[in-house]
Amino acid sequence: MKKFGLALGLVCSFAALTAVAAKDKPKPAGDWRPRIHFYAGPAWNNDPNGPVYLNGQYNLFYQTNPYGDEWGHMSWGHAVSTDLVHWNKLPVAILEAYGVSIFSGSTVEDTGNTSGFCGDAGSSAAACLVAVYTGNSNVSSGGVRQNQNLAFSRDGGVTWTQYAKNPVLDLALKDFRDPKVFWHEPSKSWVMVVALSDIHTIQIYRSPDLKHWKFASKFGPSGATGGVWECPDLMQLDVRDEKGNRTGSRWVLNVNLNPGGVAGGSGDQYFVGQFDGTRFVEDHPNSGKHWTDWGKDFYASTSFSNVPANENRLWIAWMDNWQYSGATPTLPGRGEMTLARRLFLRQQESQDNGEPLTLVQEPVLPRSEITVSAGPFTVEDANTKFGGKEPGDSVYVLRATIEPGAAEEVGIRLRRSAFKPDEVAKEETVIGIDRLRGQVFVDRKRSGLVSFSPDFPVRTVAPLKHPNARAIPIEVVVDRNSVEVFAEDGETVLTNLIFPSDTSQGLSFYATGISAGGESARFSNLGVVPLQ
Repeated sequence: MKKFGLALGLVCSFAALTAVAAKDKPKPAGDWRPRIHFYAGPAWNNDPNGPVYLNGQYNLFYQTNPYGDEWGHMSWGHAVSTDLVHWNKLPVAILEAYGVSIFSGSTVEDTGNTSGFCGDAGSSAAACLVAVYTGNSNVSSGGVRQNQNLAFSRDGGVTWTQYAKNPVLDLALKDFRDPKVFWHEPSKSWVMVVALSDIHTIQIYRSPDLKHWKFASKFGPSGATGGVWECPDLMQLDVRDEKGNRTGSRWVLNVNLNPGGVAGGSGDQYFVGQFDGTRFVEDHPNSGKHWTDWGKDFYASTSFSNVPANENRLWIAWMDNWQYSGATPTLPGRGEMTLARRLFLRQQESQDNGEPLTLVQEPVLPRSEITVSAGPFTVEDANTKFGGKEPGDSVYVLRATIEPGAAEEVGIRLRRSAFKPDEVAKEETVIGIDRLRGQVFVDRKRSGLVSFSPDFPVRTVAPLKHPNARAIPIEVVVDRNSVEVFAEDGETVLTNLIFPSDTSQGLSFYATGISAGGESARFSNLGVVPLQ
């Protein structure tokens, strides 16, 4: 991609961002290099592209500028992993050339050699990948032009050859991008979803061979339309009941937009429905906006293709926001990915028939099962047992079931510049439950370095899906420069970057606003475990 996604034009936005970044780059006040998230310094990195599982390892392609830490010269970087946590960066896969930037797209394994790219003598079909991506170029007659192109690899994604007859789909438009392609077995065809970004429409195409595409249908506008639509994904997910039993499946169309996100700037929404190989039909088209993540820093999400049948669907996103991505401190380099997440849909027993199923996200973590202490603990007991200094060089996962009782607000203060719970901290990130408003929140207003953008020091909030629940489960994944919060068993998620000082490693628990005689807030099933 990309993009600051404004319909007024890409070039002006890019130039403005680059000017901000070059004018005054923040000086590091800490070691913010992520330990359990993928990043590829010293380059610029944004959207994940075409993640695919092949021959025992996960391949991640992503937008990168190989020549610097600011947006430009978009090419596809490449990294591989066997566990979705430890990544090995490989050479650039597809490089910008001849005035054509390599914008976002997807990658598939063409096991049936439908494309004809994978069957030459001496090649291995078991290692053959085809990338479908947007080529972005400036043509003398009409300015920016975006169309869909192919490249193929016969060695598992290490080296690539671009198709000699590119582009394979061209509408002569400047806002036509981000193809997501998958094989639809019932109709024996490849399916592409691709965005007509400026008119909030997703086009669906079909092909027998990845080279020749025919229009099938379109979707939209619907849901949130405050910015351009980008990075669509169409995937079939398991449906489970509240006990975890599989009860069926449903299709999810995921659409990113910028600006217009729920927390400001970049955002990500989803629609639940049915897909017959030609048309996606939303189950509840008038049910409002449905956000995948309520934080500031979750964008351009895309699912892994070719994942084994016994695995849940997996996806990953860019952990940043176009409001300030060009002004964030260098790590070195700019841009990183979220943790990979497992996906499914949950059917609530009390769910209104007018509401869609709930998207659930579970983080893929580098650990065995967390050992928790059942409790329950008062705030004072939790601070005595788990508070003080953060574990694992401030890289850890915290799990708890929060029982607000009569408290107005209850939660966790982390990456604190103070180590005692009753001390005022100059720096801290606060994660909590606002019982009166029925919200879960992440407050990063005093999280460390925040001055590089007025859009950064904010409190992001999400409405609880079960605001009357007596107990609210929460899981917080903390890295050197981020927090990912999975509340209500993964139904409510907030992802946010932070840039604290190295010495801010305090951890404490708190509750406020308890009236005399009211029930105290408590924490149960509490565990804090360092991540290696």
